[in-house]
Amino acid sequence: MANHTTCKHLENFEVKYEPGFVCEKCVETGDDWVHLRTCQTCGATLCCDSSPNRHASKHAMETGHPIAISAEPDEYWAWCYIDEEDIAY
Repeated sequence: MANHTTCKHLENFEVKYEPGFVCEKCVETGDDWVHLRTCQTCGATLCCDSSPNRHASKHAMETGHPIAISAEPDEYWAWCYIDEEDIAY
């Protein structure tokens, strides 16, 4: 896949893990979420920054896993937490 990004993490990006349907951490704590993101390093599906707990960002910072995709229906984009850049796929 060709893209026009300066982020090395998103070069030749291909989906490795399909989106999940719940925030794994919010389910554990009984919290709600707004949108979901799926880590492309380990497959964890976690809540976005609009959600109260921001589990996807916390996961990226704690693990160093750079890329997550939107786990929302009909959304096809990836985000790099390190370079703060996205790409449609």
